[in-house]
Amino acid sequence: MYNSIGVAEFYQASKKEKLPIIDVREKEEYARGHVPNAINMPLSSLSENYQELDKDTDYYLVCQTGGRSATASRFLAEQGYDVTNVMGGTSAYQGALEK
Repeated sequence: MYNSIGVAEFYQASKKEKLPIIDVREKEEYARGHVPNAINMPLSSLSENYQELDKDTDYYLVCQTGGRSATASRFLAEQGYDVTNVMGGTSAYQGALEK
């Protein structure tokens, strides 16, 4: 089981502290603009790379609208990770995106 958070609440939390954020969109999408401090780990290769993540960290997963990050959240939760899906994704993010 994984947690979910609305993009407005996520935005406020990200302004208060540096959150561990994973953007699961493809590299080209990530390069066009991403949430500040997010690392890119595309859903398409997540099953090959997820072991690089720290099981002691609670990650926030984001994509464009929340669908792919929900899929990634489900997968990572099944592997024993603590994750939170950001509903609404970068398309609803209230702050400026980094490039």
